Amino acid sequence: MKRLIFISIFFLSISTYLSCSSDQTDDGNIAPTNTNASYEELNVSYGDDSDQVFDLYLPANRTMDTKTIILVHGGGWTSGDKADMNEIKDFIKDQLPNYAVVNINYRLADADNPPYPMQINDITSVVNHLKANQSDYTISNDLGFIGTSAGAHLSLLYSYAFDSDSNVDMVASIVGPTNFTDPAYLNNTDPLLQILLSSYGIDASTSFLEEVSPYHRATLTSPPTILFYGGQDPLIPTTQGTAMRDQLEDLGVTHQFTLYPTEGHGWDGLNLLDTTIKLQTFIETHL
Repeated sequence: MKRLIFISIFFLSISTYLSCSSDQTDDGNIAPTNTNASYEELNVSYGDDSDQVFDLYLPANRTMDTKTIILVHGGGWTSGDKADMNEIKDFIKDQLPNYAVVNINYRLADADNPPYPMQINDITSVVNHLKANQSDYTISNDLGFIGTSAGAHLSLLYSYAFDSDSNVDMVASIVGPTNFTDPAYLNNTDPLLQILLSSYGIDASTSFLEEVSPYHRATLTSPPTILFYGGQDPLIPTTQGTAMRDQLEDLGVTHQFTLYPTEGHGWDGLNLLDTTIKLQTFIETHL
């Protein structure tokens, strides 16, 4: 399998960032005070579990109009870490320096803790934390999501079905599952794919599978969506991308779709360069 997404020599010229001074707030949280300087805080807690933390990167010269991009890692809902998204984080800081970045961890699923609704609840808690600390962070409520693999599924699902205040202005899915009722999933005989799907209860009822499928949760008011898929992906059938594209088209939702026919569950080189250029343009247009 090819290298994971966004591990590439494309990410050059990563700048050195300064952390601004901070004060202690009444509730014990660290709050940045100098909006003229960039601010970085790692492992900000948003819950009681050790996995309920995120890394916060605020740009210099931020205002209450500054928008935030939330990064959601993959790992089949059972593994992975926010460190897997560091290359994307660095790319945004370098090429989109006026955006805030929140790189999240979330509770990982196991036999006793199914991924849904636990992980959607965690994303909701992150969003609520940002809103509660909006003045301290000096950011707006406008959000964008970038997710890879399982994190792309979670990003789409939250943006389509759980963004009750319509704060999400754009969402990016990089090789994300979109439809658990797809026959390519339900009728598959691939042991690797079956292991992945078993973690999300693929043998559950049709109503449950539709509830956790972004394909079935998209609406006329879903945010602009950009999709990237590999034609040779052993985990994400091509129909997961093309069906989502067609659904958004039918709903009249602004979207962009790219399929790299010879790529798998990640890519590098010129195709990665193409992804980053398209992603940057989409963010600058819609967020």
